[in-house]
Amino acid sequence: MKHSFTYYLTLIIIKLKGLKQKFSQDPIDYESIRKEDVYKPNGKFFKKNITNRLQILNTSITEIGLNDSNKLILFIHGGAFISGPGKHHWDTVKSIVQSTDCTIWMCNYPKAPEFHISDISENIDAVFMKATEVFEPKNIILLGDSVGGTLITSLVQRLLQEEWQLPKKLLLISPVMDASFTNPDIDKIDSFDPMLSKKGLLSAKKMCAKDYHLKDPIISPIYGSFEGFPETILYAGERDITYPDQILAYKKAKKANVNIKLIEGENMPHIWPFLPIMKEAKMALNGLITKIKE
Repeated sequence: MKHSFTYYLTLIIIKLKGLKQKFSQDPIDYESIRKEDVYKPNGKFFKKNITNRLQILNTSITEIGLNDSNKLILFIHGGAFISGPGKHHWDTVKSIVQSTDCTIWMCNYPKAPEFHISDISENIDAVFMKATEVFEPKNIILLGDSVGGTLITSLVQRLLQEEWQLPKKLLLISPVMDASFTNPDIDKIDSFDPMLSKKGLLSAKKMCAKDYHLKDPIISPIYGSFEGFPETILYAGERDITYPDQILAYKKAKKANVNIKLIEGENMPHIWPFLPIMKEAKMALNGLITKIKE
């Protein structure tokens, strides 16, 4: 596949930002990475279309919508459990809201190392329960990138265990399915992943896990069950160290008869549908929006 000029430009920008270097440190410098966080977006669009702000436990929710919709996208952002949301998350929110009739809840949940996976999961559960008080579960879509994908996958596993109603659909963008990073195929990709490194990600996961084993489904949903999952769409980029475990999770979900679709990005980096500038990212995001409308 021939890539666009903007693909190579994006790789240069990622390199100049030093993301690979930041994710190659142990312990990971979470305070430095958090400098890119955006908690309150700027601009006329958000000033006009932020309709509500909620606080649920330690999670701050920003509600964005063009109208009074009965459809909700619960957006659980990524950031290695230590940071976020970032500008690219808000840009994605804007694109989705402008192109659909959905309301979005952007969920700024508590982060490690101040909080741990049990605290974070408790918050995600509480947010979903609150959402079901306002929206019917059949009208709720869960959207998560990177560890946001981890959190919504493990949420659904808990919902199934407790026999709660499920959301309509899961949209997983480069989800981290195994926090232990023990898959040997990861080491083959680490050298040419432009953004992430196993060393730093493991450090972040250990900060978050605390007393939990890194292979516990609460932080590594690949070790949980996928039986009974709702429709799931999985975006996986080949130039991403989290890719090998995404493929294993996809195969496990298929074996469990989940209605799951895999969208692979040839030579694409982590969370590529959310990256700015790149032509391939815009195409992937447009495809994601189409899936939301279905």
